[in-house]
Amino acid sequence: MQTNPTHTSLVAVGDSFTEGMSDLLPDGSYRGWADLLAARMAARTPGFRYANLAVRGKLIGQIVDEQIEVAAAMRADVVTLVGGLNDTLRPKCDMGRVRGLLTEAVERLAPSCGQLVLMRSPGRQGPVLECFRPRMEALYACIDELAEKHGAVVVDLYGAPSLGDPRLWDVDRLHLTAEGHRRVAEAVWQTLGYEPEDPEWRTPMPATAPPGWITRRVADARFARRHLLPWIGRRLTGRSSGDGRPPKRPELAAYVGGLAQPAADAELS
Repeated sequence: MQTNPTHTSLVAVGDSFTEGMSDLLPDGSYRGWADLLAARMAARTPGFRYANLAVRGKLIGQIVDEQIEVAAAMRADVVTLVGGLNDTLRPKCDMGRVRGLLTEAVERLAPSCGQLVLMRSPGRQGPVLECFRPRMEALYACIDELAEKHGAVVVDLYGAPSLGDPRLWDVDRLHLTAEGHRRVAEAVWQTLGYEPEDPEWRTPMPATAPPGWITRRVADARFARRHLLPWIGRRLTGRSSGDGRPPKRPELAAYVGGLAQPAADAELS
């Protein structure tokens, strides 16, 4: 990987993780790691262009159908692809189909960009993750194989101790906080060969006393009411939080964006 490279364009492809949930801005929009990365790259390169095609809730088949061809046509210097994790959280997930679709996405994107970036997505510590860990790790093994075959780089967020900390996850327990997204942006930045701004992004936050039993139960009840039950309702009715939503930044255009301070709260994708 080239040290301190110059990139003139970035296209981000994926679901809620790449859209930026739950890094919520005061105006109600989401920032997220891809916007943070684009801002850093734009600060180095006048005329830098950025598109973010991600839409929350998308499965890998939808990403292939709706985003991959569009991203490939943009012929950007850097393309990030993160997808398939929403599939692993579905009760009837066909990992063979997921693998085939992810392979199709990589085969179409890799020849069309200067550098394709794949990720092993982070996983929050807790008992729920254990139910899905075998599928997640099968997905990540596929990502590693595809990266080696097609010259992509892999950002290993799954293996970063810091990103397993529940304090870096929003109250919906599915999306990172602003600090989590900042660390992801740093991870991608370094993987692309830029000089580190935070060499310790993998380092866990200092330990604090765990919340008490009552506090945990109140948080569990709030999570179930505000996030888990609506999420289950959408699964039962075949709906998604991304239905009808346009891509975040559909055009590859000059990036001009401020980094306003995030607010709190989001919704399960």
